[in-house]
Amino acid sequence: MYILGEVEEFLCKEIVDCAYKVHSQLGPGLLEKIYEACFCHELSKKEIPYKRQVKLPIIYDGLEFDEGLQLDVLVDDKIICEFKAVEIINPLWQAQVISHLTLTKLHVGFILNFNVAIMKNGIRRYCVE
Repeated sequence: MYILGEVEEFLCKEIVDCAYKVHSQLGPGLLEKIYEACFCHELSKKEIPYKRQVKLPIIYDGLEFDEGLQLDVLVDDKIICEFKAVEIINPLWQAQVISHLTLTKLHVGFILNFNVAIMKNGIRRYCVE
């Protein structure tokens, strides 16, 4: 099992805090991109660096392909955040986050689902070695 470093632990707590702030202000029922934009605003207020809609190239057979993969938000080049506004998290999305972590050689990712009554039910954290 991977043990998070001090910076990753700090960022995880800040990510959760930002998600709670956005959800408490907006509630459920909006589009993912709205939650993403407001979440990034909260990160900015905390002076935490991030990148939105990061393209993730695939290296296959020694070639680099730019098709298809994109991260919603990459926090401080360390943590992947994928945004959802759905009733049920599809297991395919969980596999997607784990694949993104493996491809980027990062260790921590989140699915943040804002279409929930209580935000703690919409936060899922994934760790890989």
